[in-house]
Amino acid sequence: MLSEVGQSSEFSPRQNAVLEQALRLLVDGGEKALTTSGVARAANCSKESLYKWFGDRDGLLSAMITYQASKVRTFERNGERLNTASLHDHLVIFARDLLEVLAGDVSLALNRLAIGQSNRDGSKLGKLLLERGRRQIDRRAIGLIDAGKRAGLLRFTDADEAYHTLYGLVVSDLHVRMLLGEPGLKDTSRQAEKAVSAFLKLYGTEKVLAEAAATV
Repeated sequence: MLSEVGQSSEFSPRQNAVLEQALRLLVDGGEKALTTSGVARAANCSKESLYKWFGDRDGLLSAMITYQASKVRTFERNGERLNTASLHDHLVIFARDLLEVLAGDVSLALNRLAIGQSNRDGSKLGKLLLERGRRQIDRRAIGLIDAGKRAGLLRFTDADEAYHTLYGLVVSDLHVRMLLGEPGLKDTSRQAEKAVSAFLKLYGTEKVLAEAAATV
């Protein structure tokens, strides 16, 4: 079977709860609200524990972004091969989680903050969002489609290109529009199914296409 990559893989439940409070402070109060004293008070923990778990403020930000990225579930192989149904289901879970995370208040706040800091010397948030957020999601999702290829369900020559096609089908320009103030999707499940269906039509093997046609 495939094992889910979830929030528990890097942080303890207590650390997850602290990071959730830190993200909420950022959303509600902006960058100025994100202090070790404020986080410790909101999360009912000591500043010493924060430093022990996450290090300095940059370490806390990095952990917050890693935690947020972990909400986009992907799956890694642990022995069994994918089949058409499980590949479809895992792709839909990934697509739906991605849409819900990107459209959430936390991700929008983090991205707006990074954009606002982009012209500052020494600003690290944008780099952290790429390295600890987007690239971690990318790496795990590419692992899923690579597993699909090894199982004879997907065909492509460049996994990175295939993944970015999937990402584009799922997200389109939604994130940019939301950063500019437009409301999000009312039905992320429908968009996820639509994107995965289009992706499988582009990259699915004859077996996948035949099985999909049989279910219509």
